[in-house]
Amino acid sequence: MKVEFAPLNIPFARRLQTAAVLQWVFSFLLLAQCCVGIFIMLVLTRFWLFVSLYVLWLYLDWETPQAGGRRVQWVRNWSVWRFFKDYFPIKLVKTADLDPQYNYLLGFHPHGVLVAGAFSNFCTNYTGFSELFPGLTPYLHILPFWFRCPFFREYAMSVGLVSASKKSVNYVLSKENGGSAAVIVIGGAEESLDAHPGNLTLHILKRKGFIKIAMKRGAHLVPIFSFGENELYHQVSNPKGSWLREIQERMQKIMGFAMPLFHARGVFQYNFGVVPYRMPIHTVVGRPIPVTQVSNPTEEDIEALHKRYLSALQELFEENKEKYGIPEHKSLIFT
Repeated sequence: MKVEFAPLNIPFARRLQTAAVLQWVFSFLLLAQCCVGIFIMLVLTRFWLFVSLYVLWLYLDWETPQAGGRRVQWVRNWSVWRFFKDYFPIKLVKTADLDPQYNYLLGFHPHGVLVAGAFSNFCTNYTGFSELFPGLTPYLHILPFWFRCPFFREYAMSVGLVSASKKSVNYVLSKENGGSAAVIVIGGAEESLDAHPGNLTLHILKRKGFIKIAMKRGAHLVPIFSFGENELYHQVSNPKGSWLREIQERMQKIMGFAMPLFHARGVFQYNFGVVPYRMPIHTVVGRPIPVTQVSNPTEEDIEALHKRYLSALQELFEENKEKYGIPEHKSLIFT
């Protein structure tokens, strides 16, 4: 295989965009492990007193990721996120107003490999969420595991990430005066194993917990489809029933998160590496589905609202697929 190197005369702005994406990939894949390593090293040095104070802080602050987090606007406004957004580029598309007097549960689809669209749109201030949906504050929910990592948890919360636990989602959706938007990647880690270019498989048929929470809190449901999310990486072939898929699924059950074997391009060449391809991402926010608060919804209530949500998601996809390069004959596959 002939290696295709990047030309030397690439504009400086594009180099900055690549650097911004590379640091994000590093943060996603290795920063938590590095933070744990630094924490252990500090314990063994003269800085043990600092570590002791931090451990006390962790004890006192342990529930914060489940209580709305601790976002820092300065971090969300870092210029690096503008270059990150421009690399692909990523665009947030509005189809309807969201009245800030209500709380909303936004279902994000598909997961993709590294959920780049969800991060850029809801954890930075560069795709215009505040301008498109004034009065709403987005909270992107991720696996609780990440908030057990010392130091990394502070960084994660600073951009607006919060725990995906039931307690956390309930907290966000319990704001009496509305204005909160809980963003949940519905397909979760399992769906990332199907994040192949052109694949439209969504793991959603058995996922009804978010429906129950929305009903209990009276939070309106909003489907989101991020066109281009699955095009950023290639994965090693892992069809259902293959030995690789079985290993990945077993590891997911043990560790709580999936490990897709993915690849794309490098920093100085285009043939291999972990830097995603420059593919546009259009994250389309659908119309809200009004939800009446029900303290104890029945299985029939949950099933009926789940079907309405699936229908709205399908409709959102069909209305926009041709705009963003999806062939007319292709449709979503719910599993």
